[in-house]
Amino acid sequence: MLYAVLLYYIGKTEKDAYQNSVELFESKINQLLLLESKPILTALKNDTNWDEFVDFISTKKQTWYDETISNELRIYGADYLGVYDQNKQFITRTPTPVIKTVDFIPKQAMTVLDKKRVVKFYIKIPEGVVEVTGATIHPSDDPFKIKTKPSGYFFVARLINGKFIKNLEKITSSKITSLNVNDSIPEQRHVVSAVYSLKNPKGELIGKLLFERNFDVYFENTIRVLYIIIAVFILYLVVSIYYTQKLVYRPLYLVRRALQRGSLSAIAELKKTTGEFSYIGNLFEENNNQKIALIKAKLKAEEGDLLKASFLANLSHEIRTPMNAINGFTELILNTDIDEKERIEYLNVIQKNGQNLVSIIDDLIEMSKIDANQITPNFTEINLESCIEELYKTVKVTIPKKKPLKFKLYKSTVPAAYNIITDEIKLKQVIINLLTNAIKYTDEGMVRFKYEIDEENNLIHFTIQDTGSGIDENHHKHVFDRFKRIENDQSITVGGLGLGLSISKAYIEILGGTINLESKVGEGSVFYFSIPLKYAKVEHIVVKPIREKELAKSEDRVILIAEDDNVNFLLFQKMMKDKAYQIIRAVNGQEAVDICINNSDIDLVLMDIKMPVMNGFEAIEQIRPIRPKLPIIAQTAYSSSEDKAKIEKAGFDDYITKPLNRDRLFELINKY
Repeated sequence: MLYAVLLYYIGKTEKDAYQNSVELFESKINQLLLLESKPILTALKNDTNWDEFVDFISTKKQTWYDETISNELRIYGADYLGVYDQNKQFITRTPTPVIKTVDFIPKQAMTVLDKKRVVKFYIKIPEGVVEVTGATIHPSDDPFKIKTKPSGYFFVARLINGKFIKNLEKITSSKITSLNVNDSIPEQRHVVSAVYSLKNPKGELIGKLLFERNFDVYFENTIRVLYIIIAVFILYLVVSIYYTQKLVYRPLYLVRRALQRGSLSAIAELKKTTGEFSYIGNLFEENNNQKIALIKAKLKAEEGDLLKASFLANLSHEIRTPMNAINGFTELILNTDIDEKERIEYLNVIQKNGQNLVSIIDDLIEMSKIDANQITPNFTEINLESCIEELYKTVKVTIPKKKPLKFKLYKSTVPAAYNIITDEIKLKQVIINLLTNAIKYTDEGMVRFKYEIDEENNLIHFTIQDTGSGIDENHHKHVFDRFKRIENDQSITVGGLGLGLSISKAYIEILGGTINLESKVGEGSVFYFSIPLKYAKVEHIVVKPIREKELAKSEDRVILIAEDDNVNFLLFQKMMKDKAYQIIRAVNGQEAVDICINNSDIDLVLMDIKMPVMNGFEAIEQIRPIRPKLPIIAQTAYSSSEDKAKIEKAGFDDYITKPLNRDRLFELINKY
């Protein structure tokens, strides 16, 4: 009777353990598949809320698609990208070699998308079963896709082949088998399984994926122990009771507590037992850790989505603000009768807002490069005192004359013994960001800029102090966070995305330094940062100022402008119309090479980097061996330190960034 009861109890426990393992396995598979597809859904959401994508549906400009959307095939980790217009007609695609079928998306899927906006389904094509994720395409001002009708449809497809299944097996730590609709699932005692249904857009089952994992919980040893207990029950009654309690009842009780309540103490005690129960304890602990990790991942993903949503809303506002000013004042100039004074005033507003817009775009590009770990330091030798003095003068002239603000520089009490080694561009950007913030948030009072050489600890300490509005202590921990911006009346007034401090912190860490903050509301703020002090062991080089007459050169020179864009070339012509320069145009890199080779009168080249036929980098590579002393200046829309280093490495004498600055243009022409 005792044996029968114990045997029944063990069987029930084994069955319960197996059933719980199956349920846990099914839940884990569903959660992992959801997490695995999350990056695709996020990227799909970003791409399908894009004004340029909406324009592409109308213009069908294949070059834009090839340079942007087509290149994202690797980012999606997909085998096929397909685009359809609002009439559900195929436009273009980007496949990998594994999918040769051109157009396989059923119109039924697009009908479903008209209602749901985002859909995931499976279909069969000659190459096999394909997982398809689709979304409707809308303008960027309709992030929830409820205000506008779909401008088109975008689909991302992955072939469920050996590579796909192998990747899923790695993610889920299980064996995966692809089944047909009518295939049966074999029952195995020591295997837990979960079935994932593959349905087409109509909700019809077209196949299944069977996930299997070993169920390594065995009760044979326990049964053997029971046989021994029964055999020696009469002779060793006391001993049997003791060992039964120790080897059977207690571990089973711990298993029950772990299953029913998820008791951590029960799991910890179960791990200390011997035999299979110790392994069960490890399984419980592993499962519990996986649950915790999934919960943390879910919370982190949700927090990231909220932060990005807030950031995008702020980004939309910050971009629309200067665009509204540019469009509005441009319309006033074109369509209203205004005097010269008002016209100049309106043009100044347009110029200022254009600069603000460029600054916003630069910050976004720089932050995206930081996130992608594409920023590397470019260490060079610099004269620290000259660099600081130059920065001080540059920032000082930007302070409005009517603003009651004093800006002072305090030099190090111990001057640098030699030139130092650091990334000059990133150091300047950090200092400019901090000084600009201090000036923006200080209506009146003082902004102090100080640096100190600490040779004992091999550090350079920088301090930027202001008497502005200050920052609440509750917000200190968020000051350097990306996607977060402290909202108050003054931050709304000065505008901006709030990425400057995030970029500064990232740059300082790249340089091997640290940054800290002290601030109280109403008392101002103090930012401290330090970077390593590394001497170049070379005497200071005194840079003598170049006199104006030394810069003045003959305007009777031949300048080649390599520019494919007609508007940009027209801008060059208008800027130079008061000069006596002879201007020659090349519409692509190949023309620029041919002109430089065949025309020895060319005195200077303004080379666009991005051109058809041959880009600027390829062009200078062919020109330099033939005209090694010909000054060639790169003109580019890229402005990061990495881009500038690439331009310098390619052999350009200098560069000018777009939007073009007239003073900078003539400064470079006079220089060369």
